[in-house]
Amino acid sequence: MALEDILEYVSVALVIGFFLGLLFMRAQFRTVEARYRADLERWKAESAAEIRKDSVNRSRFTLKGRIAEQMAPLLPSFGYLPADARFIGSPVDYIIFDGLSSVADEKGSDIRIIFMDVKQGSATLSRTQRVIKKAVEEKAVTWQTLHLEDE
Repeated sequence: MALEDILEYVSVALVIGFFLGLLFMRAQFRTVEARYRADLERWKAESAAEIRKDSVNRSRFTLKGRIAEQMAPLLPSFGYLPADARFIGSPVDYIIFDGLSSVADEKGSDIRIIFMDVKQGSATLSRTQRVIKKAVEEKAVTWQTLHLEDE
């Protein structure tokens, strides 16, 4: 057998071996991919319940916070007459016109204006609320009257 014939057989065997190796690797990749897809689907199914539970808990906390905001004037710790409080909700929960009821009954002539936000648990002021608080503390508050002309 000539060297050229041997090289030809070796070349054919290498091509066949490469092709078979490629087919084997593709099958391995498909097996691994199928396993990871199954793992992903199982994780999705297991996590879906946990994600729903977390979402419900967050909604519950939000709802409790909103209820607390609305009920705050009825609590003893509120410290002001509920009739003097005006709920605005955003960016702060209440503007309290402390003493307004006495002024309306002609028993008083002075009021204090208080901006109040109701927080529950470890909640903190938002950035916007902190800026408003700073403006109030620095007395950056003014009064304006807008007169509209009759047409």
